[in-house]
Amino acid sequence: MSDKPVVIGVAGGTGSGKTTVTKSINQQFTDKTILMMEQDFYYKDQSHLPFEERLKTNYDHPLAFDNDLLIEHIQKLINRESIEKPVYDYKLHTRSDEVIPTDSKDVIILEGIMVLEDSRLRDLMDIKVFVDTDADVRIIRRLLRDIKERGRTIDSVIEQYVNVVRPMHLQFVEPTKRYADIIIPEGGQNHVAIDLMSAKIKTILEEKSYSN
Repeated sequence: MSDKPVVIGVAGGTGSGKTTVTKSINQQFTDKTILMMEQDFYYKDQSHLPFEERLKTNYDHPLAFDNDLLIEHIQKLINRESIEKPVYDYKLHTRSDEVIPTDSKDVIILEGIMVLEDSRLRDLMDIKVFVDTDADVRIIRRLLRDIKERGRTIDSVIEQYVNVVRPMHLQFVEPTKRYADIIIPEGGQNHVAIDLMSAKIKTILEEKSYSN
């Protein structure tokens, strides 16, 4: 067996618990084993647009993501090459000048709402996961997050959810569930599913180690 990393895609709607799932899995391994790759870091650079135009960006649409760069980076990591991961500035609504030097690891977890939407990304994955959580739970989580972490008002979050987030979820995110090898209901609260995922990863790593 080759030294190729195991690539795991973790998708699901906003507030579904994707990040909690990936962090819970990550905690069961050493820092040298798992690399977390967040699709949110790969929103398109909008520095060429006036600030007023950037404010109109629909971050819940597939076209908001620079998948070409993300795919290029995942391919480099698979080849055990280092990358410079971009950083997105949510206040300026464009890519930051900052980058994060990132080395490849044995397991690469790619997490984001749209990671299963692009067939080119799916083709790079060994395991595809969809975190499936009820819509009422997801909107509450998003509401709390945007108010606490992003200084949003309740009205603005609800308006955005009804007019943008929910329609985009139904059109682009929910249909990608059919591509998943594993569906995890209730996200980070599903400790059985997380333990099973972790056990599967350990088995793969042991097989790689034995073969090498």
